[in-house]
Amino acid sequence: MISEQLINNQSIIQTIKKTAEKYNLDTVGLSARFLSEKESASKVALHYALDQISMESPNWTYLAAHLYLRELYHEAASNRGYEQEKKYGDFYTLIKNLTKLGIYSKELLNQYTKAEIEELGAEISPERDELFQYIGLFLLASRYLAKDYEGRFYELPQERFMVIAMTLMSKEAKSKRLDYVKEAYWALSNLYMTVATPTLANAGKSYGQLSSCFIDTVDDSLDAIFLNNWETARLSKDGGGLGIYLGKIRALGSDIKKFKGNSSGVIPWIRLLNDTAVSVDQLGQRQGAVAVYLDVFHKDIMNGFLELKTNNGDERRKAHDLFTGVSIPDLFMQKLAEQDEQGKSIGEWHTFCPHEVKQIMGWKDENGNALGLEDFYDEIDDKAFTEKYEEAVNHPLLPRKTYRAMDLMARIMISQLETGTPYMFYRDEVNRQNPNKHVRGKGRTSIFCSNLCTEIAQNMSATKIVEEYKDDIGNMVLVRKPGEFVVCNLSSINLPKAVTDRVLERLIPIQMRMLDNVIDHQSISVGQADITNKKYRGVGLGTFGWHHLLALKGIHWESEEAVILADQLYEDIAFYAIQSSLELAKEKGAYGEFAGSEWQTGEYFERKQYHTRRWEKLKKEVAAFGVRNGWLMAVAPNSSTAKIGGSTDGIDPLYAVEYAEEKKNFKFKVTAPDLTHRTYNYYRKTRHELDQVWSIRQNAARQRHIDQAISFNLYVRHDIKAKELLHLHLEAWRQGLKTTYYVRSTSQAEIDVCDACQS
Repeated sequence: MISEQLINNQSIIQTIKKTAEKYNLDTVGLSARFLSEKESASKVALHYALDQISMESPNWTYLAAHLYLRELYHEAASNRGYEQEKKYGDFYTLIKNLTKLGIYSKELLNQYTKAEIEELGAEISPERDELFQYIGLFLLASRYLAKDYEGRFYELPQERFMVIAMTLMSKEAKSKRLDYVKEAYWALSNLYMTVATPTLANAGKSYGQLSSCFIDTVDDSLDAIFLNNWETARLSKDGGGLGIYLGKIRALGSDIKKFKGNSSGVIPWIRLLNDTAVSVDQLGQRQGAVAVYLDVFHKDIMNGFLELKTNNGDERRKAHDLFTGVSIPDLFMQKLAEQDEQGKSIGEWHTFCPHEVKQIMGWKDENGNALGLEDFYDEIDDKAFTEKYEEAVNHPLLPRKTYRAMDLMARIMISQLETGTPYMFYRDEVNRQNPNKHVRGKGRTSIFCSNLCTEIAQNMSATKIVEEYKDDIGNMVLVRKPGEFVVCNLSSINLPKAVTDRVLERLIPIQMRMLDNVIDHQSISVGQADITNKKYRGVGLGTFGWHHLLALKGIHWESEEAVILADQLYEDIAFYAIQSSLELAKEKGAYGEFAGSEWQTGEYFERKQYHTRRWEKLKKEVAAFGVRNGWLMAVAPNSSTAKIGGSTDGIDPLYAVEYAEEKKNFKFKVTAPDLTHRTYNYYRKTRHELDQVWSIRQNAARQRHIDQAISFNLYVRHDIKAKELLHLHLEAWRQGLKTTYYVRSTSQAEIDVCDACQS
């Protein structure tokens, strides 16, 4: 043990002694370090603890966290003017002072009385700070805790959690509001859940918004393209990532105002978005994050789209700072399987300009609006897309470019192995499983693409300009018919903690209430996004810590047990989520488009084959009272917030049992969570060593219960054969996955993902 004569700071001695005893740490080496170093005892101890983190001694992370907490307590006490021994200062004074500085919104003081704030301050539990591992505490403090304009710490971890709870419950009925705040604080402070990154960063503050990302559909007009660019800039400024569907824009060489060959296609507009993403950063912290999606039957798919991020080719047609996704119908995947007698792939694939399709094919909706191929999808018993595609192929006057389907797929896979993208969006499966397809009708596409992280699947439509006129006082007024501009409202369950402590049934109702309240709490800068958000009230309840949970349960990743657990666990989560949304609907009313939805008709429950007694009862109640939210579940990537929660990312397998976590402003060692001689065996085989077919099977079992989609990565070796990667894509499609996220190869540099979606 450390001799008290070596250092004078008794507080540090007690911190080290207490933690060393709790986690059985040998601190003899630290004693020697104190004799030789001239730095402060606190810094010496922290650096030493970080150096000791390893597979053999993973618990040094807790000593490092405790020492870092001391620094946070000291800085907060110094800046706020209270004695450090208290750890936490007066909560009401914090809110009053940060509101006066303009850091906090005035709403907290306007909504809550001093007595209420003092009551909530008494609920704060400083001892829950000891749940953090070092990396989680460091990320929370450096990115999310409130500081003044000089960058000095004011807020502490438990205060951030309480402010989030207060913010999200501020509009609840006053008779129950404090109880809801306390319950939300219980869920957050025990790390049973995390909120989305923007909510974690911005709740209670005077700037930023609370939703993770947005999805827009761009119409085929110059006005629509530039309005989308403007809205992209506005949302990016507020910290949101974007998914943008460009499949309606005419292709390279198409006509403009009947002048043939004048269209420059989608690539120049994508480059414009790329410049916007770089120029308008997210709250000054990171450059904007945008994913652009194109259909595999769009003529520009092979006119540069698949090479946008690669390092070969014409740099004037590149967009290295964006992410790409390809929307793929079942028919294309079927064409990949067509072979001749020698086993050679012979399936043909035709690509078209959407503008020319509308001009020549003459398809119309019930209102007389022109429709394209992108406006149809295949149901199981209604092959609307396939019929329209074959009709287009057989039309003698419709221009097209024809490829061997396998050649097109090869270009997709080459790009994936080099850059990680494009994402795969299986459009027929997404639309088949959509509980709100009634808005457009069977066989008519409601969902064209996903978001930046491929877990959101909600109804989309383009905003259209109706007219422009001068009003009575000389202002120029632009009138737009708002489209369905999707908003991602995310939150995630910390599976190893919530499942181990058996709190899912208690946790999910308060978590769903928090998610639902995000919708009403903010006003989004893009009007049609705000309208869509309140129209459907879509939310995305997700999870993280899957590999951590398997290790704690003693289940190998490559096992039937893991598949069965995914099926059973996510069915329970789905049940509690739908039940919670039902209770919210009883209290506050169902979402606006509930009538005629598959929630009301019961088709959603039938398709999922939910026939047990609890499900039949729930189905009847939902039909009678509705659900509050049009979409309920989506599993986001969860990287940074999973680390704050002390667990593994999303549904991903672990990167390594021991590795260096490195970003722009830090680098330190991290080990698998709850690493012991018992759990090591279940972590030992990591991401790129695992058979990805088992990952696909797990995700298929999980996807059955998720009404939206899942951020699902494929991890492959750099020398994987094309046939093997193709097999993985075909297996993912056959198993009913709606999307796949990155293809992460061992040869790729670290992919710079969007923090907004790492909820």
